Amino acid sequence: MKKSVLLCIGVCFLLSCNETIKETKDVIEEETTNKEIVEATEANAFRDSLQALCGKAFEGTLVLPENDPDFGGKQLVMHVRSCEDNVIRIPFFVGDDKSRTWVLTFENDRIELKHDHRHEDGTEDDITMYGGITTNSGQANIQTFSADQHTKEILPAASTNIWWITVDDKQFIYNLRRLGTDRVFTVAFDLTKTIATPEAPWGWED
Repeated sequence: MKKSVLLCIGVCFLLSCNETIKETKDVIEEETTNKEIVEATEANAFRDSLQALCGKAFEGTLVLPENDPDFGGKQLVMHVRSCEDNVIRIPFFVGDDKSRTWVLTFENDRIELKHDHRHEDGTEDDITMYGGITTNSGQANIQTFSADQHTKEILPAASTNIWWITVDDKQFIYNLRRLGTDRVFTVAFDLTKTIATPEAPWGWED
């Protein structure tokens, strides 16, 4: 009788241990799966596409407006100059004007786009760091940004701005549309051909 009781206790103990091990294994597998899902989000795929271009420069073409006085007839260049884990900086040169840098920040499966504008001496322009943040994880090849509160405060006319960027193996396209107006801007960069690395934008050092 005593042996039977001990045997029953031993069996119960083993079953309990097995159940605990199974529960622990299930938790680990669930955490691993969740981590893989986070790492495979559309926003991160978009970031990875840009990081693959890091260090490279490309020439662009003005698509809209066709006869823009500030951008038409000038060489347009983007340089994916700086790629940190969560921040990518892309200077955008318009002829000899090296005042513009697109700053993309990735956090919590969202992407923030800011426009860093500098004077030739490197100081900040009065109108700078305007932009917006995505409202969801977007898609791997396109992300959309609506004007944020900072933009509304420093540039009221741009409060209805919507920017979107598309990227694939062939093109990087930057777009702007100001809702309620005729304001539209699109520039497309050919990713199939790299060009010589440009000098540092204003406010940067090589």
